[in-house]
Amino acid sequence: MGAGVPPSSATRPHAGTIDAHGCSIVLRRVAGPVASELFLHCRPPVAASQVREQADAIYRSIIDVLEAEGGDFGSVVVETVFLRDLPGSLEAVREARREVVLAHGGGSSPAPATTEIEQPPLQAGACLEVMVQAVLPHRVRAQREAITSEAACDCVECARAHAHVLCLGQEVRFFAGGLCGTGRGAYEQTLGMFEHAERMLRRAGMEFSDVVRTWIHLRHMERDYPELNRARREFFAARGIQPVPASTGIGGDPASEAHDLCLGVYAVKSVRPVARTVMSSPTLNEATEYGADFARGMRVVQSNDVTLLVSGTASIDEHGRTVHAGDLDGQVARMVTNIAALLERQGATVEDVVSAITYLKHPADAGRLRQRLREAGFGGFPHALVAAQVCRPDLLCETEAIAVVPRGPGPMSRSTDPAHSRYEAAGQG
Repeated sequence: MGAGVPPSSATRPHAGTIDAHGCSIVLRRVAGPVASELFLHCRPPVAASQVREQADAIYRSIIDVLEAEGGDFGSVVVETVFLRDLPGSLEAVREARREVVLAHGGGSSPAPATTEIEQPPLQAGACLEVMVQAVLPHRVRAQREAITSEAACDCVECARAHAHVLCLGQEVRFFAGGLCGTGRGAYEQTLGMFEHAERMLRRAGMEFSDVVRTWIHLRHMERDYPELNRARREFFAARGIQPVPASTGIGGDPASEAHDLCLGVYAVKSVRPVARTVMSSPTLNEATEYGADFARGMRVVQSNDVTLLVSGTASIDEHGRTVHAGDLDGQVARMVTNIAALLERQGATVEDVVSAITYLKHPADAGRLRQRLREAGFGGFPHALVAAQVCRPDLLCETEAIAVVPRGPGPMSRSTDPAHSRYEAAGQG
């Protein structure tokens, strides 16, 4: 499974919008020295009203795009499924995914790390939207493995939990999603899910100190966020985790009804220590100053490129205060300013973003949100817009992002990605 002749260095990500099976897919390609990395966001066909029909079209479209790029569904390392009605649609989505993958000769490769979460898409009529990241190695030796761990819980969802481990030469990347922990409340469940992740990491020859990014979804954000922070702080302190990872803590119903929180992690390890730098900005204070143990972002030097992992970012000022309370326009502007400032300190711009998710508290504000993001120039890349509760009552929206720049000093070259597809890009996303 290859992606052509590897270029000497990474180039600026190249984006395009693809129409397939009635779906709209925004694809971002990054070509690096050891692999091509693809980031996709797929919206379902507007003419389909049933979740099974929408899911079938989405997965057919994703596989068509992957095959056109020289890969297949086995190339996918991580997948996020945003669902409007999780209890009523999850099994239909899983069935559609399974049938489509098997029909295309898949099923033998390790499954991607998958997070299935109830966060309703802001697109009217969409029962689900899907984001995936795929890695297509060039000539470097690559191995993939599924890692499971005995969870303390015996529920069906915990039994399904697994991680996708990708070995690229001497570098190991670990992806996991939907990990839960047992307990009577958020504090115990948080400790449990972090310990669950730790056991899985150790099976892959890693430790939690190798984690550079986490995603935490809370069913009851306002009730449980303080206890999440307390448990996370204790877990990190007990293991001497420094620096703490980048992170998003956001509202969303996990797949398991037995749990109120779930965790996703991304970790990187290499023979040589992985260079990582905490991202900061003069427009933001450090989250640890107000009791939330996560970095504003993490710069990670990998074998293929330098990845900038921007944490969930909102309308916060340099003192950690919410600004523009009750004003969506002002909050979007400040949110984008903060993200741009974080990227700028790393020699990057919004043009280097390869994937983003924006969470909106009030779905009725979706039109205004889209307009303000367009006006701010925040677009042209895979970008999911979903409804979710944010960590503070006075915050109306939050965005996380991933950007990619080449290894070495200086901003990414302005040239376009030499990778190509049999699909013609119809425009920017």
